[in-house]
Amino acid sequence: MKNNYRHFILLNSAMLCISTSGALGRFISLPPPLTIWSRAVVAFILLLGYLLLKKKRIRINYQKEGGVTILSGILMAGHWVTYFFALQWSSVAIGMLSLFTYPMVTVLLEPFFFDLRYQKRHLLLGLMIMAGVYFLVPSFELDNTVTQGVLMGILSSICYSVRNLLMKQKITSINSSVLMLYQMGVTLIILLPAIVKFEVNSYITNLPYILILGVLTTAIGHTLFLNSFKKFSIGTVSIMSGIQPIYGILLGFLFLNEIPSGRSIIGGILIILTVLIEQKSTQTASKNKYI
Repeated sequence: MKNNYRHFILLNSAMLCISTSGALGRFISLPPPLTIWSRAVVAFILLLGYLLLKKKRIRINYQKEGGVTILSGILMAGHWVTYFFALQWSSVAIGMLSLFTYPMVTVLLEPFFFDLRYQKRHLLLGLMIMAGVYFLVPSFELDNTVTQGVLMGILSSICYSVRNLLMKQKITSINSSVLMLYQMGVTLIILLPAIVKFEVNSYITNLPYILILGVLTTAIGHTLFLNSFKKFSIGTVSIMSGIQPIYGILLGFLFLNEIPSGRSIIGGILIILTVLIEQKSTQTASKNKYI
């Protein structure tokens, strides 16, 4: 039981770290591809240093795992870039919550990746997440930038879901830090053209926030998140991570003075309730497994 709580705390720590991307992505004034390229540089250096210090094996079986690792890196880059466009074009709340259609996408796609049956519980909880998102996102018109931000957030959620499912297949055989290292390497390569937008003064101004984004959000948060796949199903992780928008909205309020509306509070309650239900269900299933 203590181990279950420990893993749950680690997963929520990952969510808190990752949720800082909302306020940072909204605050950083650089073009999203340049921000993500810079973020990947910081994370790549940190992860490489960590792996060398720990004397971990960095090489993977390229013939067996190279293709899916490269594809996951492309999806990761796509997820981040579209997500940051969503944040810049809307708000922390709308950007993060449009991304959080991904639990529903994930539970629908998971049986195509693994020998699993659809669970009514996950479908129901996915619908609860969607209801929470509905209340959190204000009304908008289809031709404005807020709508474009929501659409970019949904596209980001699709990239994120497929990437996570691919990683679930490989996380048992590849160290999570090694996976992140390769994904950062792929991101660096495919977003290299973004440096043409490099402006020295603007870049230096944003550099401290890029460093925070690379260290806290990426290197620490996403490594903990990938590691959680060893202890929970991908559907469970996706639904439990519904707490992330709440963290993000709170950070947006504290640092950007973005105040959520009454609808946002209702949506937040729905999302938190969903996470608590999933936590309880996971603990019950784990307990029954060993009876």
